Amino acid sequence: MNTTARFLSIAAVAAFASFGAQADEADASQFATKFETNRTRAEVQAEAASVAQTRSTEPAGSRVVTYSSTADRAAVRAQAAEAVRTGQIPHGEIGSM
Repeated sequence: MNTTARFLSIAAVAAFASFGAQADEADASQFATKFETNRTRAEVQAEAASVAQTRSTEPAGSRVVTYSSTADRAAVRAQAAEAVRTGQIPHGEIGSM
């Protein structure tokens, strides 16, 4: 008897939940949004082109700072080689000082 009551209560809850899932319109009319505008296609395209030209290259939400180095590549390589010779930076497979 306990098993039968449990089965019937589960079936009743499932039936009640399935009715709630079908409560909306069948044609999905809530997604049909209508816009009325007086702008021409050329105006919209010109605005889109100007936005593309003036947008930032920084990703949204990023605080990336760009840096342009004025150092010469040969000078940087020479400084790195000197740091390896003096033991300021690790070298080889050891990986630590």
